[in-house]
Amino acid sequence: MGGGKTTFVRGLARGLGSDATVASPTFTLGKIYKTKDLEIHHFDFYRLSEAGILEEQLEESLGADNVVTVVEWSDIVKNVLPAARLTIELRPTQNDADEREVVVDYPPESERLIKSVETDWQEVRP
Repeated sequence: MGGGKTTFVRGLARGLGSDATVASPTFTLGKIYKTKDLEIHHFDFYRLSEAGILEEQLEESLGADNVVTVVEWSDIVKNVLPAARLTIELRPTQNDADEREVVVDYPPESERLIKSVETDWQEVRP
């Protein structure tokens, strides 16, 4: 809670060209944000002990070509998630409760893309 997940999705949506107001889907369980070329499907499984029908919606989202799928609190749906996926963990730092360490885990085939993003980030980093 309060770890920066919604802020991350807000930045993702803005970076992909969406002007939608991004809010946490904790109580709605899922939200869709549209961009010119694709949709962002944002799921939050925090309050659920089982995924139920949302697991089917997640599977459809993951299978769509024009969708970026973001999943928060994914433990109950890990059997649905593809093995080759990008995982981003936001960890609080020891020195500042408002600062986060970003840990990115990705499949080997995404290495070139990730390195490009890291380079771009270093150039524009505040």
